[in-house]
Amino acid sequence: MRFANGEWLLQKGVEIFSPKEVYFEKVVDNKLIITAPTQNIRHRGDTLGGVLLTIEISIPFDEVIRVKTTHFKGIKDSKVDFELNLPNRPIDYISSEEEIIVTSGTLKLVINKKDWKMAYYREGVLLTKSANRDLGYVKRDWAGLAYDKPTYNNSFMQQRLSLGVGEYVYGLGERFTPFVKNGQTVEIWNEDAGTSSDQSYINIPFYLTNKGYGIFVNHPERVSFEVGSENVKKIAFAVHGETIDYFFFNGPSMKEVLERYTDLTGKPGMPKPWTFGLWLSTSFTTNYDEETVLSFINGMKERDIPLKVFHFDCFWMKDFHWSNLLWDERVFKDPAKMLKKIKDLGLKVCVWINPYIAQESHLFDEGQENGYLLKRRNDDIWQWDMWQPALQIRKQLNGINLN
Repeated sequence: MRFANGEWLLQKGVEIFSPKEVYFEKVVDNKLIITAPTQNIRHRGDTLGGVLLTIEISIPFDEVIRVKTTHFKGIKDSKVDFELNLPNRPIDYISSEEEIIVTSGTLKLVINKKDWKMAYYREGVLLTKSANRDLGYVKRDWAGLAYDKPTYNNSFMQQRLSLGVGEYVYGLGERFTPFVKNGQTVEIWNEDAGTSSDQSYINIPFYLTNKGYGIFVNHPERVSFEVGSENVKKIAFAVHGETIDYFFFNGPSMKEVLERYTDLTGKPGMPKPWTFGLWLSTSFTTNYDEETVLSFINGMKERDIPLKVFHFDCFWMKDFHWSNLLWDERVFKDPAKMLKKIKDLGLKVCVWINPYIAQESHLFDEGQENGYLLKRRNDDIWQWDMWQPALQIRKQLNGINLN
C-alpha cells in the first residue's frame, strides 16, 4: 500500500502524521506508554488540536519487543485476534532527558525524545530504524481535520523500517513469487488465485531478514507490505484503521528468530513421517479413472521414483455435485477395491475436499434446512457460479486422509 510519490512527496490527498517528540511517559501494567504528538509543542496552546499518538511498548519474552501505536483507541474493534502466548513481564527501560532505552536480553530499542527516532540494536550494532514519516497515522483524501464527521474508512497506520545494503527479506507465508522478497509488494490476504501469481492461499504477516531479526505484524486482517518497493532502503507495512501492532524478534540466527516467533504464536505439531515423502496428484487431469490412476503410480515405480502418497483432486466426486463426499459411480465402479490396490502398494491416500457445497449435492438441502450455510446480509444463501454452482459453508474443510 503506497502512500509516497517518489522519495520526497506523498500521493495526492495523503497526509502522514508521525511522532515529533515524547511528551509524556508512564508505566501501566508493565507497559511503557508514550504520549507522542505529531506536531512540535511550543506552548500549551499547541495541545488544543492536532493528531496525537499513544505508543505502548512491552517485553513479552527475552529478545522480543512489542510496539503498539494507536490514534483513536475508542474505535470499535470487530476483528478476530490471533491467539498469542503473552506473559505479563515487567518492562526494563531507562529514561534520560535525551532518550528512552528499552532492553530485552541483548536487544535494545532506543527512542530519541526531542527529535523522534526509533532504532533497534543488538549488542550495540544497529539492526534497523525508523524516523521522520516512517511510523505514523495516514489519512487519504485529507482535507483538514473533520471533527464533526471523521472519515475512518480512509484511515491507516504504517511503520517503515530501514533495510541495509545486502539485507534480504524472507517469509510472509506461502508465496509463488521469488524467494527473496526485496522489490515486491505483498498483500496479506488469502485468495483462491492458483499458484502462478502474487496472490496466495496462506498469508502470514511475519518476515525475517539475513541480519538475524524478524517482524510479526499482529493483525489478522489485510496487511500490506512494501519490501524495498516503495523505497529501496525501507520495508513498510500498513493496516487499515487506527492501530498498528508489531513484535520485533532478535536472533542473532534466523533459527532463533523462528523459535521466538513460535514461542509467541505457538509451535506446530510434527506431522507423521510419511507426510514428508513424495506425493503424486491427479492435479485436475479431470478425465481420469482407476486405470489412469494406476498408470500414474506404476509409472513412478518403473522409474524408481519413491512415492508415499497418492492424492485425488475434486473429480473423484461427480461433477456438479461437489462436495457430497461420494465417489463418482460412473467412473469408479468399485472405489473400495481401487483404494485397496493403492494401499497394497504401500501408499497413503488423500482426497481433495472443497469448502463449499454444490446445489446439486444432496447436502445442499440439508445444509440450508439446518442453517449450516453462509448467508448474505439479507438472509439469502451465499451462492455463485464459479467451480460449481456452489456456496461457502461456515467451517473450512481440508483434505481428508482415507486411511
